[in-house]
Amino acid sequence: MSGPGFPGFPEGRQRQTPVPEVFFRELLPAIDDLGELKLSLYAFYALARREGTLRFLTRQQLAQEAGLMLALGAPGMQAETALDDALACAVARGTLIAASAGEGEPTLYFLNSERGRAAAGGLASGAWSPAPEDLLAQVELPERPNIYGLYEQNIGPLTPMIADELRDAERSYPARWIEEALRIAVANNVRKWSYVQAILNDWQAKGRDEREDLRDTEADRRRYVEGDYADFIDH
Repeated sequence: MSGPGFPGFPEGRQRQTPVPEVFFRELLPAIDDLGELKLSLYAFYALARREGTLRFLTRQQLAQEAGLMLALGAPGMQAETALDDALACAVARGTLIAASAGEGEPTLYFLNSERGRAAAGGLASGAWSPAPEDLLAQVELPERPNIYGLYEQNIGPLTPMIADELRDAERSYPARWIEEALRIAVANNVRKWSYVQAILNDWQAKGRDEREDLRDTEADRRRYVEGDYADFIDH
């Protein structure tokens, strides 16, 4: 082996990439193409870093990932061609689902999970369409504190039950929503995950962007200590 070897994983809590157990039981033994294997694993990583409930990737986004393209490059084969071949293999095997909103529209790649199948079906039927900025967003976003660290810093010790709830929240809500809800909880001195969850549920039900109280004012903060939120506060 030429060059320095891998120096090892750093100390401290590291962000994890969830890979379903069924991948190792059923898909891994069947994959016989190295490019497909590399792309499949990278797709788990990339999709886990997208925000929101409708998570997808485009070929353009994947082609901009230098690490992936370097891994896919091979003697006598251009990386772009290798990417196309790997995508075709992953879709044919059923690891990924390819869907578009119609002729001339970009192809989106979803994980072949319950959510991915629902999102792909909704896209094909016209039930939803991707925002232009989501089609161009890079996979590797600037590093930001993970919600586990934010919870420990602002709410309290991380228990196994709370860790499970945080994982569910990470899959269900954009990271910026969780950070904002935690900030509101701290500002109102209500350091309970149930309070944060209630805010997230409210935003999901009513629309985060349509709220009129986005400004950080005393009147805005009062909304989260009155009405439906009062039950979470110790008097």
